[in-house]
Amino acid sequence: MVTLGIDAHKRSHTVVAVDEVGREMSQKTTLSTTTEAHLELVRWAEQFDGERTWAVEDCRHLSRRLEADLLAAGERIVRVPPKLMAHARDSARTYGKSDPIDALAVARAALREPDLPVAQLDGPSRELRLLVDHREDLVADRTAHINRLRWHLHELDPTWDPAPRSLGRFKTLDQVAERLVRFDGTVARLAVDLVARIRDLTVTINELEREIGQLVVRLAPTLLAIVGAGPLSAAKIVAEVADIRRFKSKDAFARHNGTAPLPAWSGNPNRHRLSRTGNRQINAAIHRI
Repeated sequence: MVTLGIDAHKRSHTVVAVDEVGREMSQKTTLSTTTEAHLELVRWAEQFDGERTWAVEDCRHLSRRLEADLLAAGERIVRVPPKLMAHARDSARTYGKSDPIDALAVARAALREPDLPVAQLDGPSRELRLLVDHREDLVADRTAHINRLRWHLHELDPTWDPAPRSLGRFKTLDQVAERLVRFDGTVARLAVDLVARIRDLTVTINELEREIGQLVVRLAPTLLAIVGAGPLSAAKIVAEVADIRRFKSKDAFARHNGTAPLPAWSGNPNRHRLSRTGNRQINAAIHRI
């Protein structure tokens, strides 16, 4: 059995092959991250006899195309959480940090942990995640614009303070735009521009919310049936989970999302505490529900 640890980067990938006890056998670095370079890695790996497993650090923004090419070639891939890499690197006899050292740490971490999640091709949950993340970015932009607008309104008239959370509504924006007509100067002009930007962002955010709602109804109708589970919370869970079948049990999923209690014995085996680990995005969505 051969494990091939991969240290993935934007413009190159470094692979280190180890045997079943973690001894380094060979290493290779690609000069690009194209499909041709990935297939060259597969041809290079064919020199090793027996079953082989590719271990990739779980940074999918860097390794998504690599994983897709390897899966299309019929290879098996496991994802290694970055925190496991750190422990493997600390226990190594070599010091420092380099791409081969990191790739070796990935491979040894994969050998040490037999139940790592297996990579799969992106499905509809990937599209949902892109939409959810894009909407959240636009909401953050709108919030920044609203905060600046509030300071401009305060400078123009200290007694003018729109209600909290009201500047994302068209009715309030219309009222603000109508009132700004009475003022002259740079501050007023900037405030008018911010009102227009907030209005445009709100239109896009609302359109994305409707699209997300339609998509999550198709992907997870049973999740929406849970009391308290709205379209955005359900979409966040579906997007972050990325195929529930990758978890071997409900207990493994509970540990992944941080809802499984942690033992805190101190002489009492029945004592536990809340987990602060796991996927905090899923945990927050569950908390909202």
